[in-house]
Amino acid sequence: MTDRYGSDVLSTDWRAPKRGRAVEAPATLGEVVEEVTTDFCGEIVAVDRDLGVLTLEDRRGTRRTFPLGPGFLLEGRPVVLVPPVTQRGPAKPTRTASGSVAVETRARVARASRIFVEGRHDAELVEKVWGDDLRVEGVAVEYLGGVDDLADHLRDFRPGPGRRVGVLVDHLVPGSKESRIAQGILRSPVGKHVLIVGHPFVDVWQAIKPERVGLTAWPTIPRSIEWKKGVCQHLGWPHRDQADIARAWKQLLGRVSSFADLEPALLGRVEELIDFVTTDQGDR
Repeated sequence: MTDRYGSDVLSTDWRAPKRGRAVEAPATLGEVVEEVTTDFCGEIVAVDRDLGVLTLEDRRGTRRTFPLGPGFLLEGRPVVLVPPVTQRGPAKPTRTASGSVAVETRARVARASRIFVEGRHDAELVEKVWGDDLRVEGVAVEYLGGVDDLADHLRDFRPGPGRRVGVLVDHLVPGSKESRIAQGILRSPVGKHVLIVGHPFVDVWQAIKPERVGLTAWPTIPRSIEWKKGVCQHLGWPHRDQADIARAWKQLLGRVSSFADLEPALLGRVEELIDFVTTDQGDR
């Protein structure tokens, strides 16, 4: 006779949740998980074993930190996230701050070609994100102290075949002083050995995503106020003299760990310059 009431519910684990019981899983960088109490879904971008926390970044670039442990979904199944096991033996390839695959190699002897940037902050930001790649490629980065004297620097450097120069310029927008300087150089005899690209930002500080300093957007600063000082004032940071500005920059630079912390408008331009100075047939 058919049992109209079905099987005995006590013969199975009737208390098990529909998604199954949570199992331990390593909090592996790059995995996408969901925190169930907030519905925040993102990629694991950092794990702090000592503090017992992990950081997730969603597709909009927003980051949030949560305690390791239960309360996460991985591929729809509940997991208890634990620190990843320290790998022993040969390590798998990792990525540099720029997103490139890290390679085990010595720094190449410097090429004749160079990348010029406007200021010290530009150079430090490029070094932090692309430094490993530039050393492998043998590309040196020099800062000019402003774009006004770019023609003089190029005259001294003497660009030519196998001796290319890539230049990164701030605020390179139509009609600007910077664009007029760039056009004049590109029309000159050395123009074919020089690539000048730029980003639309007033200063390279703006190339850092504003969320990294708790802003939704960088503030608009009146022209009557020095831009960096105005930004520091908006953030509530000291801004009386150049020493304060230098300390503010160190704070900003400290918020940058990889290409994911920068705006695409800068990323593409730097990659373009690296390609230009490393693919010259004269270097081979």
